[in-house]
This record gives sequence, structure tokens and C-alpha cells, in this order.
Amino acid sequence: MKDQDTKKYIKLGITGVSVIVVSLLFFFVLFRLRELFGIVGVIMDIVAPFLYGAVFAYILAPLCNRFELLFAKLFRKKTKSTLCSVLSIALTLFLAVAVISVLIVLVIPQVWDSIVNIANAFPGYLKTANEWLHDKFEDEPAIQEYWDDLYVAAVARVTEWLKSDLFSTVGAIIDGISTHVFAFFAALKNFFLGLLISAYFLGSRKKFALQSKMILYSLLPEKAASMIEEEVRYIDRMFNGFLVGKLLDSAIIGVLCFIGTSILRFRSALLISVIVGVTNIIPFFGPFIGAIPCALLLLFQNPLHCLYFLIFIVVLQQLDGNFIGPKILGNTTGLSSFWVLFSILLFGGLWGIFGMIVGVPLFAVVYDIVRRMTVHGLQKHGKTELIEEYDAEFHKPPREVKARIKLPFKKKKTPAEGKNNNSTEE
Repeated sequence: MKDQDTKKYIKLGITGVSVIVVSLLFFFVLFRLRELFGIVGVIMDIVAPFLYGAVFAYILAPLCNRFELLFAKLFRKKTKSTLCSVLSIALTLFLAVAVISVLIVLVIPQVWDSIVNIANAFPGYLKTANEWLHDKFEDEPAIQEYWDDLYVAAVARVTEWLKSDLFSTVGAIIDGISTHVFAFFAALKNFFLGLLISAYFLGSRKKFALQSKMILYSLLPEKAASMIEEEVRYIDRMFNGFLVGKLLDSAIIGVLCFIGTSILRFRSALLISVIVGVTNIIPFFGPFIGAIPCALLLLFQNPLHCLYFLIFIVVLQQLDGNFIGPKILGNTTGLSSFWVLFSILLFGGLWGIFGMIVGVPLFAVVYDIVRRMTVHGLQKHGKTELIEEYDAEFHKPPREVKARIKLPFKKKKTPAEGKNNNSTEE
């Protein structure tokens, strides 16, 4: 009896000490958040090239796998698999660097020319706009006089600003630009280091996968480890299929945009096409984000071209949304339009542009987990008719998702049932 009381008090003492320690740690973290975030920021700056490399390797892995299979068929096992792997990685990185280099070489001169042309033509645009408004108000002398006074006052204000505050403003702008320039070169360094490190990730991807599987099964029971492995495979298929498909879709849209803008003889056709193609990676809001700056650019060059571009971009996005996108992506996420919009706004608000890109597949994974838990709970309580009613009325999930929902919960056949089925089939 005394031993039981002793054990009881020991457990209570350990519980009390644990609560105190956890409370102290919580308050320490709460009052040291700034320092902790600073430490995390330093660590993130150090490992940034490895994060870039992991992202590049993940995006390039499907292409690398295809090249590896191609080389394996080409050589017909006459050479070692290591050589096929090295050749596939080298060719994949060569294509990635070539595409990036071509875009940089072609786009940067057009960006500079567009800025110079706008700066040179801007005074003429202001003068033309003023004359047009002056003529429009010809029947309203009071409004015309008010507008002329307002225009003269604005010109005088700008002239005074150029004489007095220009240098201080330029100095502040230069300071801000210098900060952004250093940040840009740091990001550029991490970018190229990431490309280099991605070669190591691609070369060791199978080894890392097997090591992760060994660690998973060594720490957890087989059933839990198997469930986690299945979920990780689903997450990989979801993210990889969505991101790679979206990149391919955006590349096609960029090419079609370049063909259309070249036929319409727009200035800076290549720059506009790159902006439209890159922003098309962002679901739902991407077309609007890309179309607005391109339309403003064309508005300064030729207002009629701006109108033609807006009509063209609407037609192009309808083509993408109804034909090209569904053919490439299909219904890979299994999300309705409402949840797609919700996920973009949610993760875009949390992580900006990056969140808008990864928000849809990430939310699709969360949605799938909730859906499977709901189905499991309904099956456990004998309410499977609700699942059938919901699927028939509102929701027909993709075939892969449907299999993931129902396969884990199928009733196992007893040996007697198996024998009966076999005898019936015979």
C-alpha cells in the first residue's frame, strides 16, 4: 500500500515539475520572441542556398527522371546506371540554365528600352492629354478655366520641387535602391548556389528517399509509418503534378501571347509575353496581375493597342481556362472554385506571392486529410449512406482521391469468404 502511495506521489511530483518547466519555457519564448526570430532569420540566411537547391531539384526531378529513363533505354543496360544518372542531371541543369539565360538576355534589354521610351514620351503624353481635356471643356468655360489653372499650378509645383527637393529625394531613393541592390545580389548568389546544390540533391534523391523511409519505420509502428508514407506520396504527387503542370501551362500561355502580340505588332511583345507567362503561374489572380502592368505599358505607347491587348488577353485566358489548363492539369486537386479562391487568399495573405502559388495544392492536401477522417468517422458509426448521398448530389471526387478514401477502410475478407469467392469464380 505504501509503495502505491509512494509511486502516486512520485508521478504527481513529476507532473508538477513538468508543468512548471513547460510554463517557464513558454514564458521564456514569449518574452524572447524577437531574439528567437533573429536567430531563425540568421539560420535561414545561412541555409537559403540549400532551400533554393531543394526547390529547384524538386521542380526539375520529373524532367531528370524522364531523361534517366531515356538514357537507360538508349544504352540498353550496356553501361552503368550511374552514367545515365550523371548524364540526365547534366542535361536537366543545362536546359534549366539555358532557359533562364535566354529569358534574362532577351527581357532585360526590352525592360530598359520600355523605361527609356516611357520617360522620353511622358512629357508629350501630358501635353497631349492637357490639350485634349482643354478641347473637351470648350463648351464649359468655367470648368475649362479651372482645369487650365490647375494644370499651370501643377506644372509650377513640379518645377519648384525639381529645384528645391529633387536632390534630397534622389538621395533617399539611392539609399533605398542600394539596400535593395544588396538584397538582389544576395538573392542572385543564393539562386546560382541553389542551382549548383540542386545537382547534389538530384544525384542523391533516391538515397535521401530511402534514408527517410528507414528513419520513419525505425521510429514508428509499421501501420503508422505506412500511413505517413502513403500521405507523403500523395502530397508529392499533388505538389509535383500541380507545380510542373502549372509551369508547362504558363510556358504555353507565354508562347501563345508572344505569337498574338507579334501578329498585332505591339511594342515590347517579348516583355509582355514573359510577364503574362510568369504571372500565369499564380492561380485565379495571375492573369489580372500580369495584364494590368502590360496594359499600362501599352497605354503609354498606344492607347488603341492597350484596348486590343485587353481583348486579346481575355480571349487567351478563356482558352487557357477552358481548354489548355484542364488538359494539362485536369482536376488534380479535387477542390471546388470556392476552396481554390479561399486557399489563394488565405495563403497569399500569409506568405505573399509564394503562398498564392503553393496555396492550392497545400490546401488540397489539408482538404484530403479532413475528407478521409470524415469518411472514416462515418464508416465507423455506420453512416456510409451519407457519403453516397453527398457524392451523388454535390461531389464526384477524382478517381485517385476516391480510391484513397475507400481503399483503407474496405472490409477484409475472411478465409472462408475468400474460399467461397474462389470456388464461385472457378
